[in-house]
Amino acid sequence: MAGRIDAEYQHLKDRTHRWVVERLDEEGIEVGNTGRDQLADFVRTAAGQHIALNRVPLSTQDLNQLVRDTLDEVTGYGPLEPLLADPRINDILVNGPDSVFIEVAGVLQKASVRFINDDHVVRVIRRMLAPLGRRLDESSPMVDARLPDGSRVNAIIPPLALDGPSISIRKFTGNHLSAQELIDSGSLTEACLDTMVKAVESQRNIIISGGTGTGKTTMLNLISQYIPRQERILTIEDSAELVLNHPHVVRLETRPANTEGRGRISARELVINALRMRPDRIILGEVRSNEIIELLQAMNTGHDGSMSTIHANSTRDALVRIETLLAVSGYEASETAIGRLIGSALDIIIQLERLPDGRRRVSEVVALTPTENDLYHMDYLYRSQA
Repeated sequence: MAGRIDAEYQHLKDRTHRWVVERLDEEGIEVGNTGRDQLADFVRTAAGQHIALNRVPLSTQDLNQLVRDTLDEVTGYGPLEPLLADPRINDILVNGPDSVFIEVAGVLQKASVRFINDDHVVRVIRRMLAPLGRRLDESSPMVDARLPDGSRVNAIIPPLALDGPSISIRKFTGNHLSAQELIDSGSLTEACLDTMVKAVESQRNIIISGGTGTGKTTMLNLISQYIPRQERILTIEDSAELVLNHPHVVRLETRPANTEGRGRISARELVINALRMRPDRIILGEVRSNEIIELLQAMNTGHDGSMSTIHANSTRDALVRIETLLAVSGYEASETAIGRLIGSALDIIIQLERLPDGRRRVSEVVALTPTENDLYHMDYLYRSQA
């Protein structure tokens, strides 16, 4: 019964939205140039007219909900508006009109919102992309973009998405957790923080390793706060997420190809360019591809204290992944030479993990101290208690 009532409400919402849009067109009201309060009054009046003309029995509470939903459709991103406004939510995952999931405090859960149908999902995606000059259609069915507030959005539609259009949003937050908040939540200890701060202040080259959702960017942002104030920092990211409270930061961001497939600027190109900009330290948001070559060489040639993150489930896995990235990037050298390059470039690996209850924590901090017989010899500076 509840499902039938919900379906009826979605149908009513769709018809009300179309009615309101027609009234806006008739009155010549441009949504982008009209205040939200004025639009709210107009939507309330128009929605009330539609309900009265069609003699739909609605309580005051249901009418207020319909007005809110319709206003979100007219001015924003429809059902996603309350999720985007909720500061507790980190990720929003739309798997289809009836399947919306959110991540709160590291735990995925199904959201109560839903879309009317596939067309509704696509309409919201296109509204997100319109101000960015990006498009989504059969000829370009996949897009990765950044919203004006810094949130990252990835969208993919049929025929690539077999079960309907899909949206993945990683929300941007300028309020990164402080060291004390991470200590209070059990993500790290005072001893762990002290170890990491000493590594940053002594200009050790650092890689933060962890699986999906372990808080790599949060940790990179945290330890970057301890870079001495007189140093010049260059950050390179696919989507700007780092918020460094530092007086001398130059932020660079990669650029995807345009609709004709041209104009892409890769992380590798930005690392090469960054070396010509007199950085004291380079902070690369994440190592994913051939930029690893330039980053390791920079770490080996005077840019001490540089940092990055990598997707790996253990410190050993992180080293293997770096080796793999070098190999697929065409770096031709013997296994020993590659081991020496990595061992001499990297000083510290900070490994993060995500516990079954959703909590994130630093599992270990290791120092790479190569020996003749073990190029990846590790000294454990910190290990979390099981």
